[in-house]
Amino acid sequence: MINFDEEVKKFQPAADMSQLEKNIYENDFNDVADVLIEVMRQAQQPVQPLQ
Repeated sequence: MINFDEEVKKFQPAADMSQLEKNIYENDFNDVADVLIEVMRQAQQPVQPLQ
C-alpha cells in the first residue's frame, strides 16, 4: 500500500516548472478581458484615413 505521507516528503517539483512559474509571475500577460477592453477602445476611436 502507498504511504502518501512518505511520498509527499520525497516530492520535488520539476526544475522547468519553477522557471515557468517565475516567468509567469515576473511578466505582465494580457488576459482575454484585457484584449477585449483594448479592442473596444480602438473601436470607439474614429477611423484614420490612409495616406
